[in-house]
Amino acid sequence: MAVINWSGAIFGLIVAIVLIFRKVSPVYALFGGAIIGGLVGGASLTQTTQIVIDGTSSVMGAVVRVLAAGILAGILIESGAAERIAETIVEKLGEKKALLAIAIATMVITAVGVFIAVSVIIVAPIALSVGKKVGLTKSSILLAMVGGGKAGNIISPNPNTIAVAKGFNLDLAQVMINGFIPAIVGLIVTYFVATMLSKKGELIKESEAIVTTTKEKPSFAKSMVAPIVAILLLSLSPIGNIFHIQFLAKIKIDSMIILPLAGLIGLIAMGQFNKVVEYTTSGLNKMTGTAIILIGAGAIAGVISKSNLSAVVVQCIHSAGISGVFLAPISGILMAGATASTATGAILASGSFGKAILAMGVPPLNAAIMVHTGATVIDHLPHGNFFHASADSVKMKIKERMKLIPYESMVGGSMMITATIIYGFLK
Repeated sequence: MAVINWSGAIFGLIVAIVLIFRKVSPVYALFGGAIIGGLVGGASLTQTTQIVIDGTSSVMGAVVRVLAAGILAGILIESGAAERIAETIVEKLGEKKALLAIAIATMVITAVGVFIAVSVIIVAPIALSVGKKVGLTKSSILLAMVGGGKAGNIISPNPNTIAVAKGFNLDLAQVMINGFIPAIVGLIVTYFVATMLSKKGELIKESEAIVTTTKEKPSFAKSMVAPIVAILLLSLSPIGNIFHIQFLAKIKIDSMIILPLAGLIGLIAMGQFNKVVEYTTSGLNKMTGTAIILIGAGAIAGVISKSNLSAVVVQCIHSAGISGVFLAPISGILMAGATASTATGAILASGSFGKAILAMGVPPLNAAIMVHTGATVIDHLPHGNFFHASADSVKMKIKERMKLIPYESMVGGSMMITATIIYGFLK
């Protein structure tokens, strides 16, 4: 099969971006861009069709894992466990450390397997209530939630982490564990930037700070059972490798098994197993949209990977005298920014530039962490759902929401720089 010209691949990606901006469903936008990119790049219609099919096939492993993760996410959200965890963290840290509490709460909720957008929606009522009491602005509490969510997202069993792990043929636990230091840096930067914004922007109105809920939530201890089981099971093999414990190192259970199992054990601990069908169905519904978008991302990633784009980019990097290490974070930044999605960006970057990054001598795990953190730098742009969902969570006007974009990029950028230093130059 003939190699697609890089210009066709770029044109197809631009078409997809324009369609997403025009509010076309991201799935159809990505498929449309893939088909147009293949044809413009010199492939026949038959060849383009096969390339698109091959591209979608390459992401099916990630899609299956994402759908399986929906069981854990649905149980945490619908049972009230996620909300209880957030409330407890904010309550324990107190009003004096409100912004840190809000950031940590969102980080933890995201880190245990809840979508970042859903985490922000869960924490927002609590954050608005606390923020009103201590005189914080909407900008500061939203930045605290978004930054905390970004930090949690790179150490979570969420679609983006699953996608980048699959893209570089790694265990999910490896990617989660090695994202910890960048995540902590991101949390620290979030706290300082949010504090800087604490007196800037619109204040919270009394009517917006009312928390109304009739749901009976489980205790904090019971709420933490599912996340703890998931983390323990995911950590068995990495712990065995680190401490040279052979029997642990040999225990390799896929996240496709671990995440649903942890969710079900947590449900039993909360005494709500009679609602298993209701909660798991809700989780599946929440994951379906993301799973379908990943298929669309696989289609256009297939076109890009069959083009000579990565070779051209590598040549440009060599010509400019830039270290090849930078290809990993740059690809994550560009692809996630183009689609305004961490998960889609991770799929595109790892699928399209993975081979080129590895060819430069970067180990797979190091490449995965740099791509992953790079995908958090500008994944919050206005053509994505997260931008609007986060604005709605605190009743913020679009003009005010736009002003937060550079500050959010500071958080993502700090994690990307940290990862590039540690995994690009120190290792």
